[in-house]
Amino acid sequence: MILEIESLKTIHQTAQKFIDQIGNRTIFAFNGKMGAGKTTFIKSICETMGVKETVNSPTFSIVNEYEAADGRIIYHFDCYRINKIQEALDLGAEEYLYSGNLCFIEWSENIAPILPDSLVNVDIEEGENGKRNVLMR
Repeated sequence: MILEIESLKTIHQTAQKFIDQIGNRTIFAFNGKMGAGKTTFIKSICETMGVKETVNSPTFSIVNEYEAADGRIIYHFDCYRINKIQEALDLGAEEYLYSGNLCFIEWSENIAPILPDSLVNVDIEEGENGKRNVLMR
């Protein structure tokens, strides 16, 4: 499925379309170049799901936990700073990944060996005039 983010003004509409496609899936790897909008889109998804806390990149903490309005727990990972898989294991990444809760992961390639087969890739590509294309596969 391909979704389009036309601008920051419409990003919440695209986030709702994304949420409508989640179904039973829980692990999502957000892929794209630095600055493609991964964190911004995850923030919009969380806000659309009713997260009350401030949603920001967990660059230094590696993982942030949020609660959606419906009580679902969301883990937001930023694995950019992970250099060795042992670092992910030491912070308990497998417990998060196999918890049954939603996991939104940036820079998932850094923890690829421990990701489940049920992983959904979400590729964000920059388009013309600031638009973003979001491909779920």
